[in-house]
Amino acid sequence: MVKIVIQKRIKDFNKVINVDGDKSLSIRSLLIGSQAYGISKIKNLPKSEDILSTINGLRKLGINIFFKKKICYLNGNGLNGFNYKKNIVIDAGNSGTFARLLLGLLVKSPYTVKIIGDKSLSRRDFQRIVDPLEKFGAKFVSKSKKNLPLKIIGSEYLSPINYFEKKGSAQCKSSVILAALNTPGKTIVTAKKSRNHTELFLKNLNFPLKVISKKKYDKIEVVGENQFKSFDYTIPGDMSSSAFFIALTLLSKNSKLKIKNVNVNASRTGFINIINKMGAKVKFINKRNICGEPVADICVKSQKNLKSINCPIKYNSNAIDEFLIIFLLASKAYGVSNFKKLEELNKKESPRLKLASLMLRKIGVTVKSNEDSIKIYGNPRLNINKKILINRYYKDHRVFMTSVIAALTLGGNWTIHDMESHMSSFPSFLSILRKIGYRFI
Repeated sequence: MVKIVIQKRIKDFNKVINVDGDKSLSIRSLLIGSQAYGISKIKNLPKSEDILSTINGLRKLGINIFFKKKICYLNGNGLNGFNYKKNIVIDAGNSGTFARLLLGLLVKSPYTVKIIGDKSLSRRDFQRIVDPLEKFGAKFVSKSKKNLPLKIIGSEYLSPINYFEKKGSAQCKSSVILAALNTPGKTIVTAKKSRNHTELFLKNLNFPLKVISKKKYDKIEVVGENQFKSFDYTIPGDMSSSAFFIALTLLSKNSKLKIKNVNVNASRTGFINIINKMGAKVKFINKRNICGEPVADICVKSQKNLKSINCPIKYNSNAIDEFLIIFLLASKAYGVSNFKKLEELNKKESPRLKLASLMLRKIGVTVKSNEDSIKIYGNPRLNINKKILINRYYKDHRVFMTSVIAALTLGGNWTIHDMESHMSSFPSFLSILRKIGYRFI
């Protein structure tokens, strides 16, 4: 098991960095490109394990994908243009986004396709995807429709559906939208507010998709079986990846950071909204629109006086991947922070809400928690001067990276296992830390 040892805090810094391309947009660009006619060109595609799993899976389905001068070229064959063969097995690795969204594109498969994943992904809930896709006409075979491995066989006679997505899951919503692409007629999705990358991507390609925005829900209408052409797309930087370096800067002394070309879609900036309410004063500059997505440079400075927060529930779905690092910031804030209705956190790569409580207690933070909420008693003077071992936490990449940021800013002698886990989503994480100035043992 690969580990990392951190014995010193990071020194003050003033740097400009770029983070890896947005993982959610990267996977969507590959999947949507596989349904387009012609050769799509995708720039700034990260070489993370989740992206490589997506590429390898699409290649098994007959999609020609190659790289030239760091640009990804993808030759799509149009809607339902996969080259299906018997007994195809696709390994999604650790990527829930790829596995769940791909199932939506397989609803017309004439043969059984088996989807497998690693131990972490195999524990995650797939019933939420199976239920709506069965309504289209697809069939599933498995020991438990709730978990991988799953076998799906499509239908020639798909029917459009009305689907009510209640969890605020962008993956569920997007899987249904992608299934609707290959389904005749109009599919209607009424979805609790969540990331809207799939909708923006398809609208930017002039696909007949309509979004009616309500206060708490979006009504999305998809008219299926409309072909669309290939595209050129530049992936902006990932907000979830940026969050670790924003937190690093806030918790360090006398430091400044600019992160260039980051996706600042409103459905992804819940993290920024939350920490600004805590006194962070993060700013967006050089705002512009690239292929339907808002992009900006992010500027952040050290902050001595973070405040506690009674976190508004409305931000939960827009910050779901950043809550571990938010909890770390709350541990250094003045006062008691409250976070509620976060049961979805325990359905990620690991039971993150449970693990957050364990981690914070380990570093000396008082915490009260239950299955869907956590109360953090912040200590602005929090200073660690003992050995900390982070070990066997489901190989969750966000647990690893949050632990590294804690070690670099709070002191102590840390041994953090599962170092390889960050390769699934953010392979440049450690190299960017080196660029900022830290020298690992």
